[in-house]
Amino acid sequence: MYKDNSIAVVVPAYNEEGYVGAVIDTMPSFVDVAYVIDDGSTDGTWNEIVESADAFNADHTPESPAYDDVIVPIQHDENRGVGGALKTGYLRALEDGVDITAVLGGDGQMDPNELAKYLDPIAEGDADYSKGNRFMKSDDLAAMPSFRLVGNSVLSYLTKISSGYWKTMDPQNGYTAISHEALKEADIESMYEYYGYCNDLLVKLNTENLRVADVACSAEYLYDDDWKSHIDYGEYIPRVSGMLLQNYFWRVKNKYMLRDFHPLAAFYLLGTAVSGISALGLAGSGLSGDGDGPSGTGSWAIGLLFGAAFLLLGTVFDHDDNQALEMQVDDDTYDTTVPTE
Repeated sequence: MYKDNSIAVVVPAYNEEGYVGAVIDTMPSFVDVAYVIDDGSTDGTWNEIVESADAFNADHTPESPAYDDVIVPIQHDENRGVGGALKTGYLRALEDGVDITAVLGGDGQMDPNELAKYLDPIAEGDADYSKGNRFMKSDDLAAMPSFRLVGNSVLSYLTKISSGYWKTMDPQNGYTAISHEALKEADIESMYEYYGYCNDLLVKLNTENLRVADVACSAEYLYDDDWKSHIDYGEYIPRVSGMLLQNYFWRVKNKYMLRDFHPLAAFYLLGTAVSGISALGLAGSGLSGDGDGPSGTGSWAIGLLFGAAFLLLGTVFDHDDNQALEMQVDDDTYDTTVPTE
C-alpha cells in the first residue's frame, strides 16, 4: 500500500536472463502485487522469473488478502512487444481492482526507488496518469545520448499534435503510473503493442479527458555503462510516426466531432486538406515546370500558407482546451517519504 492505495507493478521482460531476477529481488515494500510478464523470450528469462518469484514470495506475504502472492509470473506464448506485455499486466491489474499500477523494466535499467514520485500525483488525486520527463532539467538532458535526444524531441512534438497534451515532453519515458479509473476509461484492449504504446496511450487518455502529470526524471540511472536498447530505429520511427498520424485523426474525430463539437476540428481538418492538396500541387507544378498562370507555383504556395494558418489556429484551440489536463511535478511538489514494513 502507498498512501492508502493498493499498488501494482508491471514488469515486461523479453530475453532479460541475468537481469529480471534482480528487478524482482529489489521490488519496493509498498508494492502489493507485481505482474512479471515473460514476453515470449527465447533464453532462460522464464525460468529466472519463476525461480526469483518463488524465492521472493516465500519471504514476503501480501499485505492485502486480495492477492495470493506478491510476484505473479505470466508467460506469453509468443513475443507481442513491450506494449503487448504491458497490456497483459494492465488488464490483470484492472481485473484485480488495483488502485495504481506502475511500470518497471525487466532489464534493470529503471531505479525502483524512484517509483514513489510517480505514484504521488495519482495518490493525491491530482492526476490520472503520470510519466517521467527528462527534459525538465538541463542536467538530465546532458546525460541523454545525443541521438536519443534528437529522436525523442521529434517524437515529443509529433505526440503533442497527436495527443493534445501540448506541455508534455519525453513520451518514450518508461517511468509511468496509471490509476484504476484511467485503466477503465482508456481503451486498453486496443492499446498499441509495439514500442509506440506510450504515445498511443496518451492519445487514448486525452480523448477521455484524463489528467496527465509530467514528473521530473533523471536520465543518469538509465544511461549507465550497461545501458542497451532493443529498438531498431529504422523500423521504429516510420511505424510510430504513422501510428501517431492515424491517432491524430482518430482523436479529433472522436473527441471533437462525435462526442461534442469544437471549432478546432474544422480548422484541423480544413488545414490538413488544404495543406495536403497545395503541397501536392506545388510539387506537381515544380516537376512540370508550369510556374505561371492561376495554377502555377504561386497559387499553390498561397494555398499552402492558408492551410498552415488553419492548422495553427487549430493548435491554439487544442492547447487552450487541454491545458487544464496537464501538470508538471518537480522533486519538491510532494512528500515522497516511502513507508517501511
